[in-house]
Amino acid sequence: MSTPSKRLGFVGIILSNRDESARKLNSILSDYGHIIEGRMGRPYRERGCWAVVLLVDATTDELGALTGRLGQIPGITVKSALAPA
Repeated sequence: MSTPSKRLGFVGIILSNRDESARKLNSILSDYGHIIEGRMGRPYRERGCWAVVLLVDATTDELGALTGRLGQIPGITVKSALAPA
């Protein structure tokens, strides 16, 4: 049985309530640190939110597990994509 191949991708995260969501977000990102190659975050004060973008090297299962956990946090919107195999 072959192991699933990892692919380069990204995860885009919008936090609409940083005070309530940031601790949970950072805890989950720490759990998935082995697939995160880069992270950039920036406040968007005009809209009262934060944007975070992750560069990941992950299998589809790993990415799905990460985004699934992030999507359960109230106040967070998450979208992701992986490069073609």
